[in-house]
Amino acid sequence: MRVVLTLIFLTALAWADTFKLYLKEGGYHSVTEYKVLEDRVRYYSAERGDWEEIPLDLVDLKKTEGERKSRVEADKKDAAIEDAEEKFDRAVKREISRIPVDSGVYFVENNKVTEVKTAEMKMRGDKKRSFLKAMSPLPIISKKAILELPGDNATVSVPDAAPNFYFRIANVQRFSIVRLKAEKGARQVAVWTREPVTNLVSFEMDLVEVFRQQLADDLYKVWPTKPLAPGEYAMVQYAEGEGEIQVWDFRVPAQN
Repeated sequence: MRVVLTLIFLTALAWADTFKLYLKEGGYHSVTEYKVLEDRVRYYSAERGDWEEIPLDLVDLKKTEGERKSRVEADKKDAAIEDAEEKFDRAVKREISRIPVDSGVYFVENNKVTEVKTAEMKMRGDKKRSFLKAMSPLPIISKKAILELPGDNATVSVPDAAPNFYFRIANVQRFSIVRLKAEKGARQVAVWTREPVTNLVSFEMDLVEVFRQQLADDLYKVWPTKPLAPGEYAMVQYAEGEGEIQVWDFRVPAQN
């Protein structure tokens, strides 16, 4: 039994770090290690599992060491990439773990998670206003109307001009950041348009270009590609055609 275990150990050792000991004639020996002894080279054969020797002048040491060096550098590079990927995966898992499981929009400031509340919109058409229910088809009214939020400012301010939002979605629809237009006592989100005959709805909005990173099946990280100018904004989730829309408003304060 001890002999069998010894053979298994030697076989594992032989394959643990096998490389080619090149010969000047063009061939090579598969070895795990070697050393130069005056006029000969002593090496451990990976094929035969034993120490052997060969005249030094038959061995191409330059090619052997060149390839070994390249392999070591490649292994270091692969190890660094693997280590970076593991660190990234751990960081992503930490990000996901601190975001609440409830659907909504969140951001982190000083390691504290803040929820951006859903805003209640109004629809203005023909100088009349009516409240909208979040994520429900809009009523069939005139061909065009204005969707707006009451008040001049959002109650939530983000910590900087390039905020990272975490969007936990209940269903898959389009979403982005929208720049709101200042109105008298209100902030315009979009122009709502109903197409004739089909009754399909479209939204005209001042969309901000954003990056999106999916962290989980129902969780996205969203941030602007460029710093946001001070002003009023909103995260918007919408479905054109049916006319569904939901808004989470926030303010970017002037930076000191």
